[in-house]
Amino acid sequence: MRRALELARRAGEEGEVPVGAVLVRAGVAVAEVWNEPVSRHDPTAHAEILALRLAGERLGNYRLVGADLYVTLEPCLMCAGAMLHARIRRLVYGAADPRAGAAGSVFDVLCDERLNHRVSCTGGVLAEASGDLLRGFFRRRRGGAGSSP
Repeated sequence: MRRALELARRAGEEGEVPVGAVLVRAGVAVAEVWNEPVSRHDPTAHAEILALRLAGERLGNYRLVGADLYVTLEPCLMCAGAMLHARIRRLVYGAADPRAGAAGSVFDVLCDERLNHRVSCTGGVLAEASGDLLRGFFRRRRGGAGSSP
């Protein structure tokens, strides 16, 4: 998760919402990425989606059975759906997203028994550091008080 935070900082430095993700399988980091929707002009270029794409390419399979995904912000519906399709084993995330989170905050898609796969989920890991990074980014973006790094 600390590596995901480093990647999130990189995203923020590049003008992207600071979210980082690391996908691990069999103890090996297969993908390390950050949010890139702005630079790619792609609304689907969330860190989670990019991690799934890169891992699929590197492993030669879109099914990522046994993989764990570490991400600094609770995933949205799109990302949670992609994790289900990829058969991710476990999600570990930092800050909750009370507006769009799909791992328990607004929706609880990853554990829905009506679906054919479930993802084990642990939230709140390094949540304060993840949340501080996001709040600072948006504060600076709005030009609010305390906008210096």
